[in-house]
Amino acid sequence: MGEQITYSISEATEEATQGISISYFEKEAFDIVLNSNCTSEEKTRLFAELARFNTLYMVAKAGSGHLGSSFSSLDIISWLYLNVLKPEDRFFSSKGHDSPGLYAVQTALGILPFEKIHALRRLGGLPGHPDVGIPGAVTNTGSLGMGISKAKGFLYADDLLKVKKGRLFVLTGDGELQEGQLWESLVSAIRRKDNRLFVIVDHNKVQSDTFVANVSDLGDLVSKFSSFGWDASEGDGHNLGVIRDFIDEPGKSKPKILVANTIKGKGVSFMEHTSMGADVEYYKYHSGAPGKEDYSLARKELLESINLLGNEMQIVLPNPIEVSADPIRISTESEKMIPAYAEAILGLARSNSRIVALDADLVLDTGLIPFKNEFPNRFIECGIAEQDMVSQAGTMALGGLVPIVHSFACFLTSRASEQIYNNCSQGSKVIYVGSLAGLLPAGPGSSHQSVRDISAMSCMYDMKLIEPMNANQLAVALDWAVNKNQGSTYLRLTSVPYIPVSAGEADMDFTEGRGIVMNEGSQLTIITSGPIMSKQVMIVAAKFKDEMGINVKVIVTPWLNSLDADWYRLMLQDSSKIAIVENHYTENGFGSYIISHLSQAGVLAGRATRMIGLNEKPKCGQQDEILKYHKLDTESIFNSLVQFLDAN
Repeated sequence: MGEQITYSISEATEEATQGISISYFEKEAFDIVLNSNCTSEEKTRLFAELARFNTLYMVAKAGSGHLGSSFSSLDIISWLYLNVLKPEDRFFSSKGHDSPGLYAVQTALGILPFEKIHALRRLGGLPGHPDVGIPGAVTNTGSLGMGISKAKGFLYADDLLKVKKGRLFVLTGDGELQEGQLWESLVSAIRRKDNRLFVIVDHNKVQSDTFVANVSDLGDLVSKFSSFGWDASEGDGHNLGVIRDFIDEPGKSKPKILVANTIKGKGVSFMEHTSMGADVEYYKYHSGAPGKEDYSLARKELLESINLLGNEMQIVLPNPIEVSADPIRISTESEKMIPAYAEAILGLARSNSRIVALDADLVLDTGLIPFKNEFPNRFIECGIAEQDMVSQAGTMALGGLVPIVHSFACFLTSRASEQIYNNCSQGSKVIYVGSLAGLLPAGPGSSHQSVRDISAMSCMYDMKLIEPMNANQLAVALDWAVNKNQGSTYLRLTSVPYIPVSAGEADMDFTEGRGIVMNEGSQLTIITSGPIMSKQVMIVAAKFKDEMGINVKVIVTPWLNSLDADWYRLMLQDSSKIAIVENHYTENGFGSYIISHLSQAGVLAGRATRMIGLNEKPKCGQQDEILKYHKLDTESIFNSLVQFLDAN
């Protein structure tokens, strides 16, 4: 599986996708099923299997996506779309991971253009998580725990504006139940005595990494939901009669919630979580593209199931269409930050028994498996509960430990912002490690693209922000954060493979507020940070030399909110123009900090500046096309800087 090891290896590998012949069913096959004389249950069963087949195709072609939760929810989603939803009703999945399955249903029904199945996680195609810019999506999801709150907002607006809308159906996940907001949303929902709200929990027992029960046992969910006043029930989520009865039974004057017991990976025997042995800790098929063998076996199983159901229903379906998967190649020169981080934290932990690691259900993505295996008593799996994790870390620090917390940067720095600030205000030294930082990977969509984390963390009291440019500098940065910095540190880590730039031994020079001069030049100096943009800028500098005969100075700094003004004054003395290139929004990002502080120090007197970075909501797609769209590819950066040099 590609993503599962995951975004840390770029969402997919050449081995996983190259040379696979993949196939899909055309819309005609779904139409034949829908127009048959079979029962609603029979139609839905076969429709859902066809949707699973196309979901497998979409994820394989994209090179990434979520199969396990798509497969577990497809019987529920298919029943709703085929038999329940009326034009005035609204449905959305709060968890968002099941978007490939949802898209497979929506394309089959013409809600989305059918050809979009070929464009999952592509620019102009279907985003990795639902977005209101796509037909059929009523709200953005992907950031967990928000679904019921969003549903309540819709209902309140309908009532206040006297808009005659129908019912609201929300699908949520059991891992998502660890987010505090979801439980907050239950309380007030009952106060309005509104029976238009139907919530279904896709209770497939497995969250991102492992069994839910291993992280935070949910216990008796029906009793818990009932205690909040909801009309709660439980049943087999793959039994269509259970879904039908849940919706059709006469409602009380209260919202309804169904705990639908499902199987993660349903429909493919070896992907079903029930096939995991007792000694298997991590579920393999939460996310990522299947490899050649897995794809072939899964396709065979689904096709056999489709043919069997078709024969039982006396339906003749067309053969699936075969195409070739686009290979996703990773350069042999690439380096990976997350495995390097795994080595760095393990090395420090061996010499410092006070180091503890906290994780938010991303142990695979954050490189913590070696740490967990070697120091199980110093590893805390907090689940999908970032706020709880950060507050625990704060008092661990007050108690004498060195806590290092881990999550995706997009969730850690935003959802737990208040808790981080509280930790800083009480003097808790905590190291915050945000992976999946920056514009890439762009496949998951805007909910997962962390391009505002520098803004969020720069305003924290006594917090140093660091973005290492390569694995060597990462090791030095983590050592500095643990052993030298007296306050808190935010480490911003790239999760995709990158071609590293290096200054040799200078990589180890970690003087606060300074950078490394990677290329000498005058007239124009480019300042950047991190592995993605440092490589882009070095290519741009080479283009200036080769095409225009101009030597451009390049400074790569790991310090995002620390600046040695005297050092920069010396480095910039021969440059009349200064450009900042960053993997973040330009507004209130790294560039804003650099230019503001250089200006206050009088370094920029008589010098022109330009900031190059993100200026709009990040788009979803593959790496090269997204860099080009946002004008962060080398050609666009070069052209922008040529114009900058030519300007008076």
